[in-house]
Amino acid sequence: MKPLALIQSYDSSLVTKLFGVRYYQQMIPVALWVSRMGDGWLYLIIGMGAWFTLGWEQGYFAALLLGYAIERPVYYVLKNSLRRDRPFHVLAIKNQVSPSDQFSFPSGHTSAAFMFATITASFFPMLAIPLGIWALLVGFSRIVLGVHYPTDVMVGVVMGVSLAQLALT
Repeated sequence: MKPLALIQSYDSSLVTKLFGVRYYQQMIPVALWVSRMGDGWLYLIIGMGAWFTLGWEQGYFAALLLGYAIERPVYYVLKNSLRRDRPFHVLAIKNQVSPSDQFSFPSGHTSAAFMFATITASFFPMLAIPLGIWALLVGFSRIVLGVHYPTDVMVGVVMGVSLAQLALT
């Protein structure tokens, strides 16, 4: 089996199993709430709040701005070049949210959440663990909601952390 077909098979199997879990329906409201926290408005509020309270010279706002200036175009090019169909287009599952675009790979919510968490934790180390847990939950929520496969989320993690490190250097 070709590597991409093997990945698709693995991803499809995991998503199908998740949707069959006994408590799946109870996960949906929490997943919706967590996913909405990764929609972008929270980053803007926190970034602007940091800019007003810490100012430009602390570097946090500038790092976030640079990070998103790098991450969003990379995400957009990858998503529209690779054009992987979302799970609810391929599998017999129902999506719980309407995604903003057609394709699933990589997860932009996950990438943005991990980039935000990585940059923020570098300035405020005491927040590293809660932000890491939150970013993981954002990624997992996208799988629960039927709009991403596990590998979409895994690549989003790697992309977010890597681009955050680039923005911080």
